[in-house]
Amino acid sequence: MVASVVLRIVNPIRAEFPGGDWYAFGYDEELPRPAYKRMKRAAPTTLSDDVFDLAVIGGGINGVAIARDAALRGLSVVLVERDDLASGTSAWSSRMIHGGLRYLEHGEIGLVRESLQERERLLRSAPHLVTPLPTLLPICKGARRGPYLIRTGMAMYDALSYGKSVPSHHMLSVADVQDQVPGIRADGLRAGAQYYDAQVTWAERLVVELAESAARSGARIATRSRVMGLQFDDNAVHGLDVRDELTGDSTRIRARQIVNVAGPWVDDVLRGLDAARPEQRLIGGTRGSHVIVPRWPGAPQSAIYFESERDGRPILIIPWNGMMLLGSTDERHIGDPGRAVATRAEIDYLLEETNRLIPAARLRTEDILYTYAGVRPLPRSDAGETGEITRRHIIHNHAPEVPGLRSVVGGKLTTHRSLAEEVVDAVSKDLDRRTQCTTGQLPLPGAEGVAFSALNPLLVTRLETLGLDPKLASRMADTYGSRALAILDLAASSSEWRMVIDGDEPMLSAEIVFAVQHEAALYVTDVLMRRTMVGFGPNLARDQIEPVADVMGRLLGWDGAMREQMVADHARWLQRLQVDA
Repeated sequence: MVASVVLRIVNPIRAEFPGGDWYAFGYDEELPRPAYKRMKRAAPTTLSDDVFDLAVIGGGINGVAIARDAALRGLSVVLVERDDLASGTSAWSSRMIHGGLRYLEHGEIGLVRESLQERERLLRSAPHLVTPLPTLLPICKGARRGPYLIRTGMAMYDALSYGKSVPSHHMLSVADVQDQVPGIRADGLRAGAQYYDAQVTWAERLVVELAESAARSGARIATRSRVMGLQFDDNAVHGLDVRDELTGDSTRIRARQIVNVAGPWVDDVLRGLDAARPEQRLIGGTRGSHVIVPRWPGAPQSAIYFESERDGRPILIIPWNGMMLLGSTDERHIGDPGRAVATRAEIDYLLEETNRLIPAARLRTEDILYTYAGVRPLPRSDAGETGEITRRHIIHNHAPEVPGLRSVVGGKLTTHRSLAEEVVDAVSKDLDRRTQCTTGQLPLPGAEGVAFSALNPLLVTRLETLGLDPKLASRMADTYGSRALAILDLAASSSEWRMVIDGDEPMLSAEIVFAVQHEAALYVTDVLMRRTMVGFGPNLARDQIEPVADVMGRLLGWDGAMREQMVADHARWLQRLQVDA
């Protein structure tokens, strides 16, 4: 059988952990059947009897990475997130896993090397989510960075990425650049350079799989749980006061160590804890806005990294999800980070600069499919250019005023693993626990069980056996990796779960079941925008909202009023993606 030939079992998880159900799936009756723990939401009231080694505040990329690392080292861990996993900054980036080429100009050599090492680790540990991305850098007359400086920077970038699996850079002639980018402005074009970074199309899935890995090792994941206060005395922290956002119940979660990694909300968590707060806020967030447009005739297959003519800022034009992503801006943000939207001025700026570089694109406001914006949790800096603010993370230890409390400032998608290692090393030392980080070579759940190169044909065979369209295989492989096989097992178990829900990207009802039963999805938005990822199509999956609500309602026991409320909640959520939001 096909599975007998291509399947490669890698370190199957067999030990049972407390507090979770199990769902075992197999690819072939002749092979071992890896067992997977369901990641279930932990209600705060169920956590009050325990004393955890570590409480992590924040369910973004850095929070789940810290929880995963700590749990894998044998620490007892609870993660508290006021919304859903990846519902904040992690979802609103340019979706790049990169070494930070421009950081070389600011002398942050160590950050570049760290980023390049972590980029390579992600290419190997999550090949279904993180893929090489060729990037073209056009060199134009009058730009601040000429051919010599670009060539020097590229050589340094290659040298710092020794051991990489992607090709080294090469310089391009004007004709080469024009071949790759039809319609690029010829006036002033001097040359180009091509190098490789990587793209994470679905940063949300990266966060979810990290959380699943943490849960397998015993971490408790309390989503939709708001931290109302921190409990401490002169000796140490004691824990968190938490309110369940679903029920309104309040409880106290006790912990020996606390890491505040709430992104742009770090200062909100610390509010009222005067002894732990410096004289000024820790966070000085900047807004990064992005515009999504259809591919225009001749749109490049490579990303383009270029310099704004107006202000010299770096801008990216990136092929993404069958469309083009333009971004990003870097403006100081005032107000609630959760309400950040792309402003009219930012939208016009991105369209203008793209049209200047590629006049053939002819982009207009009417072409925009949607926009999004997020706030980078950068260190507070009220003076100077935002581009000058360091992108290196800072781990602020609140001792001796509040021993056992740390706050994380900054951090990137690319370096989440190394940040987590640094944090958990410090936590373990405070706990007087001898631990060792094991995440450096550990694959994500979707990279286990079967080599990625063999996954798509295996999925095609399974889909055909179930009488389903084999074209579903590519999207499922790129979204779930080997976890797609578990979804097809669900589809095989019921004709209801084999139902195809049409839209920008057709999806199976089984994907909704999997999101709810195995990935702690509770809202329509969770399923569309942070689990199945079909919600980011050109039409924002508007045709699929009602069918998804129907399936979720049956699974979660919603009455008619609850179902309508969930649909309305998602409609309100989508408003922030609209141009006139």
